[in-house]
Amino acid sequence: MGSEFEIVVVGTSTGGLKALQVLLSSLPVGFPLPIVIVQHRGKDSGSGLCEFLSQSSNMAVTEPEDKEPVRRGHAYLAPRDYHLLIENGSFALSTDPAVGFARPSIDVLFESAGDEYQARVIGVILTGANRDGARGLAAIKSRGGLTLVEDPDSAACRELPQITIAVTKPDWVLPLAEIGPLLNELSEVTSCRVAGRELLQVGMEHGN
Repeated sequence: MGSEFEIVVVGTSTGGLKALQVLLSSLPVGFPLPIVIVQHRGKDSGSGLCEFLSQSSNMAVTEPEDKEPVRRGHAYLAPRDYHLLIENGSFALSTDPAVGFARPSIDVLFESAGDEYQARVIGVILTGANRDGARGLAAIKSRGGLTLVEDPDSAACRELPQITIAVTKPDWVLPLAEIGPLLNELSEVTSCRVAGRELLQVGMEHGN
């Protein structure tokens, strides 16, 4: 890989809760990268979604506050009825109009993550019933980031994966069960590089 990764962004809509349970449960304790999720949901949808997803996750799942720093090894869920962006290493919440009838919008998160992290972001599209997310994943790819899409054959709703594949030509198209293991493999490469750099710095400080 040409660069180490700093963040994973995930977008999904119809069928997404089960898909997120599968994805989050496949990531091990100590997964080092932050994961930021947009799951389409109505502004009047009930609370408790973070608690529900946390039951399947080895990471805490929370809704970020405006200006909260992005932390490694943590999972974040976009709050209902707000767009979620990342600016200067922190979250920003927006009440701008819905994009493609969605707020939060996958495209808005993905485009801001692409701008913020460039080639150091991994974008993931899962099951969904519309096209929100296709443009955002294309934006991540245009900035050198890595792009993954769930295989439409494994998706509860194949429309979003199919549209995204046509628009983006992603780096990977995988069954849902294989996405988590790949993310873990990519994160291990990143962790090894970071650890190697830290060891090199320690050696230089001690004159080795």
